[in-house]
Amino acid sequence: MTTGAIVLLVIYCIVAYFIGNIFFAIIFSRTQEKNITQMGSGNPGTMNMLRNYGFKMGILTLICDALKAGIPSLIAYFTFAPYNFGTEALYLVGVMCVFGHMYPVLRKFKGGKGMACAFGVILVANPFWSVVCFILAFVYLYFFDYGAVASLLFLTVMCTLEALNPPFLQLFRIFAPPASLFAHILILILFALVMFAHRTNMVRLIIGKEGKVHLKRALKKMGMKKTIKEKISDKKEEKKREIG
Repeated sequence: MTTGAIVLLVIYCIVAYFIGNIFFAIIFSRTQEKNITQMGSGNPGTMNMLRNYGFKMGILTLICDALKAGIPSLIAYFTFAPYNFGTEALYLVGVMCVFGHMYPVLRKFKGGKGMACAFGVILVANPFWSVVCFILAFVYLYFFDYGAVASLLFLTVMCTLEALNPPFLQLFRIFAPPASLFAHILILILFALVMFAHRTNMVRLIIGKEGKVHLKRALKKMGMKKTIKEKISDKKEEKKREIG
């Protein structure tokens, strides 16, 4: 790359870090005259918003946090793709945004756990399989309620797929796969950052004290009177009556 391109990449990374300092969970909770950092786990992220404010606010937080990392990563990819550095730039800017979310200088380095931001980065890097894994993680969360497990399963599977880049991924790829050593190091850093942020969750899971999200309850409050499980049961009963 040229000197000008390197300087531009550094600027992108700095901007991405400060974008990571924006916490939509705090912004949304303050619209309700509350502060999410003083509620539940105190984490300004999707799962804590879901527990305290319901499904709509939780999903809105997830989308906004994902976009704040995904959009800068996407811009970085298209900016540096002509220099054959697109995928590396995508992950580098994404990692900086996640780092800014986890250790925000504007909040005395007390931030969130970075899962939604990491999701945004991975979604940009590999859209199809990110959506597939997200749906599977959502189904797990619906039936088992452990948000940390759903998040970490998604992260582990997607980072492994990106790092190994198996042949079946090529059928659905939009952007160039991570081919260089630097790109693989960035994927490892992204994985390590988010896993480290969830270390207390993993300990609580082991000792059986991890809090549940209760997604079914949140969906019911939103207006779904019956859960998916209840609807399936009702259909079975209808079939039995038809047979009888």
